[in-house]
Amino acid sequence: MRTHFTLIVAIALGACIAPAWADDTTAPAKPGLTEIPDAELGAMRGRYIVGDNRVAWFGVTMVSNWVTSAGQTVQGAIKLGFDLRSGKPDVSFQPSVTITEQTSGFAAAAGHREVDGSGLANVGGLVQSVQVAGDGNTARNGMTLQIRDGATPDGFADGTSATVAETTAGGASARAALDAGGARILLQVAGQGVAEQWIDARSIGQSIRLAGDGQAVGNQLQLDLVRQSVPASQSIHQNLVQAIGMARAGGI
Repeated sequence: MRTHFTLIVAIALGACIAPAWADDTTAPAKPGLTEIPDAELGAMRGRYIVGDNRVAWFGVTMVSNWVTSAGQTVQGAIKLGFDLRSGKPDVSFQPSVTITEQTSGFAAAAGHREVDGSGLANVGGLVQSVQVAGDGNTARNGMTLQIRDGATPDGFADGTSATVAETTAGGASARAALDAGGARILLQVAGQGVAEQWIDARSIGQSIRLAGDGQAVGNQLQLDLVRQSVPASQSIHQNLVQAIGMARAGGI
């Protein structure tokens, strides 16, 4: 009897309440998310940082190799490092160039061939270019980016005071230099072409232009970025303050 009585009371209460809702035309506000306008979203973009890691060290390694059809080897290399752990950039720079002797007679390009890379001066950002006007050539540009946590890579700590390394032999020249315009490697072989790599404030690039036959040329560039995490308590505090200041109430 008690169960039936409870059920009857519940149904009666429902019947009494229902007409009151029917007469009320104003629906209660439903909780939920509010869309953020594009203008406000644009102002917020980029202010949240996952992990809150700081760049402790940034390094660039560039190596250019050229083997001519006459067996001559031309090489240029650069190691450039920026140590940012102390808050003030500590720059190290190591240029090197080598040219070996030819193993056979110098082979000039046959006929009149031209390759023009002047248009690359109008390109910004990441640039890779290969232009070939000969036969039996091999050309390759390679670029890698490594991001990690840890110690500074070996070979960068002891930078030299030299900002230019260059040499010329047997119709070939190699130059690796650091100047106000950035760091650059330039290899040239008379009648055969040009290979170069560079990094500056406007672009990072690799270019090979060959007018001869039987040349083997390669550019390799590696970017290394080492992160230094802030203490956990500091990171949590920063993220919490940032979230409170930037987030909008969603009504959840």
